[in-house]
Amino acid sequence: AMKISYINAVANIAERVGADIDQVCEALGSDRRIGSRFLKAGIGYGGSCFPKDVLAFLTLAQQCGYPFELLESVRRINEDQRVRFVQKVKKALWTVRGKRIATLGLAFKDGTDDIRDSPAIDIIERLVALGAKVTAYDPAAMDRARAHFADGKIAFADDPYEAAKDADAILLLTEWQEFAALDLGRLRQQVRLPIIVDGRNLYRPETVLEAGFDYHSVGRSRGSSGLRGEATDVTVGRQHRCPTTTADSRLCRLISSFFNA
Repeated sequence: AMKISYINAVANIAERVGADIDQVCEALGSDRRIGSRFLKAGIGYGGSCFPKDVLAFLTLAQQCGYPFELLESVRRINEDQRVRFVQKVKKALWTVRGKRIATLGLAFKDGTDDIRDSPAIDIIERLVALGAKVTAYDPAAMDRARAHFADGKIAFADDPYEAAKDADAILLLTEWQEFAALDLGRLRQQVRLPIIVDGRNLYRPETVLEAGFDYHSVGRSRGSSGLRGEATDVTVGRQHRCPTTTADSRLCRLISSFFNA
């Protein structure tokens, strides 16, 4: 949980300085003391384990009279990441009220039908509260999601292309490989407005831009072509050298200083 919130916080900085969080993650993950597992920027963690365990640890610390500020920050960053994503959607559309939004992903992660504390479900509920018209699809979690949204506040589709029909924006909320392999040309023909907001960084920006979409992701500059500028070697953990842009280089050097001291 701490690694996920950490890399999401770094991703928020990367967006502001024009860096590419994927490049930063590659450099950090090459250090064996850190490793690449869970270093994936996105809309945060969910499920039945991480949120419960973080809360239990915080409760224990409180009972012991210890202010566990680090873990509280982990929890707060994770919650804020969902809010930030909704703000990203609002910025892309100017307003979400009355807009038709296709959401691809309902489970809290790929490979499961579990929607407990799913960031996708939380984001959908926030969008519905703002007046959005949501059509959702997930390869595994449809039955559980239908039961969760039994009030009929959202619609469900049989496949991603049906979900995208006449949509004002497509949101990628679960990292299913099925979504990473979508035919973007066909998807472009389905939508009303060509906007993709990727909460799992499933695509390289240049791939989506070439398909004719306006693309927004996490920890990468909006509309970035994904092309590298003048290469700069940055050593992270004294073990790996990664070609980066100047912004990537600055961010990697700052982060690596914590581990190379």
